[in-house]
Amino acid sequence: MTARMPPKAILFDLDDTLWPIAPVIAQAEVTLHAWLAEHAPRVAQQFSIDQLRARRMALLVERPELHVDLASLRRAGLQAAFAELGEDERHLDGAMRHFSAARNAVQLYDDVLPGLLKLKERLVLGTITNGNADLEVVGMAHHFKVSLAAAHFGSAKPDPAIFLEACRVLNVPPSAAVYVGDDLKLDVEGAQRAGLRAVWMNRRGAAALAEAEAHGIAPDAVCATFDELLHWLETQLAD
Repeated sequence: MTARMPPKAILFDLDDTLWPIAPVIAQAEVTLHAWLAEHAPRVAQQFSIDQLRARRMALLVERPELHVDLASLRRAGLQAAFAELGEDERHLDGAMRHFSAARNAVQLYDDVLPGLLKLKERLVLGTITNGNADLEVVGMAHHFKVSLAAAHFGSAKPDPAIFLEACRVLNVPPSAAVYVGDDLKLDVEGAQRAGLRAVWMNRRGAAALAEAEAHGIAPDAVCATFDELLHWLETQLAD
């Protein structure tokens, strides 16, 4: 087993780690459906938000390669609906732009920005995501030396390859890197398989701890806030 080194880099998941995503997606889908009602009315009249979501999930079963590119999945789902109902597919680009703008209207958890500013004093920072947030649009890109998205890299968490690529770009061995994320299998198990320390950012409280036990996954640390993460990192840096 590779000896652990004091951390030199810390990498973050985005959705539900740096900001809550469910309310953002819910609102983005409402605004998209309203946009469709104006520009592609037959689609909005025929399919509710829930029906469009169900069609995307069915499409994902048929085309599992879209798992690594959720924006392409959404576009393909809309394209199928447009084609089925005879809507003008020239509106697809506008629909995707409209959804993307709303999808990137995220609000950071209160502890994130102060925590990142403190971390930047000690470590190099990066991100790895399976989602399609645009850090430039969000206004957070300047905090991170590397930002990898599954859609651009070509494989998604928990594949160790995406974690290893981030370490390669940062010129940091996996044993000197920490990954922080909210998903036990994608984030914790994936990072550990790649040789990184993995911190489970569990903002859901004690009720979620049984989930870790049920999956048989043992994070290197469990933190509910960035303050707890900073405290744990101090112990790692002191080793």
